[in-house]
Amino acid sequence: MFRAVGAAIALAGELSLLGRRPPVVAVRRELELVVRRVRAEASDVVSLLLTRADGDPAGPELPRWWPGAHLDVVLPSGRVRQYSLCGDPARRDGYRIAVRRIRDGAGGSREVHGLGEGARVRVRGPRSGFPLIRAPRYLFMAGGIGITPILPMVRAVAAAGADWRFVYAGRGRDSMPFLDEIGGLDPSRVVIWADDERGGPPSGEALVANAPGGGTVGYLCGPPPMLAAVRSAGASLAALHVERFAAPPVSGGRAFTVELARAGVSLEVPADRSALEVITERLPDVAYSCRQGFCGTCRTRVLAGAVEHRDRALTAPERAGTMTICVSRAEGERLVLDL
Repeated sequence: MFRAVGAAIALAGELSLLGRRPPVVAVRRELELVVRRVRAEASDVVSLLLTRADGDPAGPELPRWWPGAHLDVVLPSGRVRQYSLCGDPARRDGYRIAVRRIRDGAGGSREVHGLGEGARVRVRGPRSGFPLIRAPRYLFMAGGIGITPILPMVRAVAAAGADWRFVYAGRGRDSMPFLDEIGGLDPSRVVIWADDERGGPPSGEALVANAPGGGTVGYLCGPPPMLAAVRSAGASLAALHVERFAAPPVSGGRAFTVELARAGVSLEVPADRSALEVITERLPDVAYSCRQGFCGTCRTRVLAGAVEHRDRALTAPERAGTMTICVSRAEGERLVLDL
């Protein structure tokens, strides 16, 4: 069982930006870790404990992280996927992640489920695009595997003595990981919502009704319908911080042409689609991960054209010659990329 002490220290000390979202800083650190333990947590969900290899000259201690942080995991196939850290930040000897197998996905989750104890993986990070900030009251909401970034947050504020409530929803209890650990929290502050027991998923109103009072800050990680429902009903929340399962919709976009120099093709990017989405239809092996502009995995060299940068990953010098194709767009009518 992971402890919450380190997370409480993070909340009380390091995460001191009140009411503001800290900027995301690209982390270039890369570590080679070993899968120390694989555990079934729910139907189609496994957790992996990643540690340094025995005898690693760097020692067992891993870089520090805070609730809401994630790792970029470089799988043996070369695929890069992001997974939230769901263990205890005080434990510096191992990182825990949990992954739901997506049967009709792009293959990353199936590959993770095929990893056995002793397998080696490379990771980048940790880094956070979903930071926990101080607030007078919290309402945490998680849908299914969305529990992974939320669980360390709940433990942190509970250990710090903050006022909080937590709603955890899923199709059924057999599909909801970490119910045993959640059982160790204050039951008067936790609502477990299993759709098969309650006749369907919770409405936005039902979720927001659990806010403990005025000035409540909401944290949500779940599927798009859950996010949409809370946004439509969340006027009583002082703020809502979310982590998405999927790429956000394109807003304020204009159509443009992207020329792939090495492939020798030109593609039309509509106003409501990302360059990454269009490019991967032609070049499915293009590397990407977050699809939200904060990891930098899809960073691509720009050979010609002006870029409208929408990312939170690249530095000013990097933006001078590259772009994140998941969110950034052409400032004019055409871009030429080194693809």
